Parts: sequence; C-alpha cells; structure tokens
Amino acid sequence: MRMILAATLALAPCMALAVGSDDSQPPKPTATTTECEAGTIWDEKTQTCVKAEDQSLNDDQRFGAVRELAYAGRPDEAMAVLSAMTEGETSRVLTYRGFLLRQTGRVEEGIAAYERAIALDPANNLARSYYGQLLVQMDELALAGEQLAQIRLHGGAGSWAEQALSTAIETGATYTF
Repeated sequence: MRMILAATLALAPCMALAVGSDDSQPPKPTATTTECEAGTIWDEKTQTCVKAEDQSLNDDQRFGAVRELAYAGRPDEAMAVLSAMTEGETSRVLTYRGFLLRQTGRVEEGIAAYERAIALDPANNLARSYYGQLLVQMDELALAGEQLAQIRLHGGAGSWAEQALSTAIETGATYTF
C-alpha cells in the first residue's frame, strides 16, 4: 500500500509556500542561482562560483546553497551540493536528503532518510515537520498528527515546524523547499 501511495504522491502536484530550515522566509536568490553554472555555488570570500567540493566552502555555506537551489526548483543540483557536505550523515543532512528525494519522486527513499534523521535526533522538529507533510500528501493524517504531537513534545510549540505541519494537516498545502 505504501508503494502505491508513494507512486501517487510522486505524480501529485504540491502547493509551494514560503519556508525553510529554521526560517519562515524563502531563501534570497544569490549568484548561486542567478550566475553560477550547474555544479557550482557562489563563494562570498573569493567572489566567484566554485565547485561545491571546494575547500574554501564550509558546510553551512553548502547548506545555504542547498536550500536556495531547492527553492529555485533545482533539486538535482541541490542534491549534488548536499552530497558534497563533509559533515557526513547527520540529522541535518538526512533531513534535507529526505526532502530532496521527496521532491524528485523518490518518496520511499525520502521516508527512509527522514526516519534515519529522527532516529539520530528525536528532537529534529524540521525532519518531523517535513516527514509529517509527506504523510499529509499520502493522506496519512493520523500519522502526520503523531509527528505534530512529537514536535510539540520536543519543544517545538510555536515554531515554524509546528505551524507548517499544522497548516498542512488542516489544508493539505505542503512546502516545496
């Protein structure tokens, strides 16, 4: 049944709303999405586009580029930058991997990434919110409600993660970045 729902979800359109990691605002476009060629991101220090693997970048810069590329509708490029991050399979990386896999129709792999992120850090409310939104898309509202309850249990009451999932449960509208 989950495979059928996953296949249906991969073909279903999503409503785009403004959201992000810990930020309720969409990322602002930078040269990463306006000037750099695919496979490169903007490096503020050198004022040039560099490969995501370039040692002049740190993982926070890469993560910002991942968010920006995802918002720009370039999930495959965002995944390549995410893969260049050096911190390994942390909860933060797995959360966005799950998100990007979901956006590219690889829902089952996205679910596995979200579940690994949550296993590493049960208080990762962003992973819980994105996972819950995926469950909403799959019409698994009771399971989405469980993720919402866990967000609240882990100190997320009033956070973007709680608000986004609560809105998704109420309206069916989910986020695409």
